[in-house]
Amino acid sequence: MLLGELYRDNDADLVAERKACQRLLDQFNATGADEDSLRLDLLKRLLGSIGEGSWVMPRFQCDYGSLITIGSNSFLNYDAILMDCAPITIGNDVSIGPRAQLLTALHPMEDHEARRQRWESAAPVVIGDNVWLGGGVIVCPGVTIGDDTVIGAGSVVTKDVPSRVFAAGNPCRVIRELP
Repeated sequence: MLLGELYRDNDADLVAERKACQRLLDQFNATGADEDSLRLDLLKRLLGSIGEGSWVMPRFQCDYGSLITIGSNSFLNYDAILMDCAPITIGNDVSIGPRAQLLTALHPMEDHEARRQRWESAAPVVIGDNVWLGGGVIVCPGVTIGDDTVIGAGSVVTKDVPSRVFAAGNPCRVIRELP
């Protein structure tokens, strides 16, 4: 899975890892409004790493957690979904709007029998420093978004986006450069 090769999501080890992740997510998502320190403790146990000053709002969902790294001073708003079947790297000073999705799982398109048998692969997602993803943005597998870039709300990012641009749409495209 981590090499980007085909795997089956019903592998016993992967199922066990996802269930362990879900137990931590259940605790995280059940925290009260004033339980910031408990949330951070749970995130430190769940994620590969989380930088100082970063925070994640519940409801938060992911597959494994350990494949997610979040830099410092970054923020994930309500209802973030991070399907981390491959590494997801979020830089420093990133703002991710509500209901954003960072997706790494891929399914065979032309091999219908492999898809029927639940084979899949995954490709990493990288979000650079000082990126802002508007609400409802979907970032597809294998995409890198460059530093200082803004992605407009509701965009579906299917290809890499360079640094210092505003991009939006479905599919997402560069609208203009940013100073």
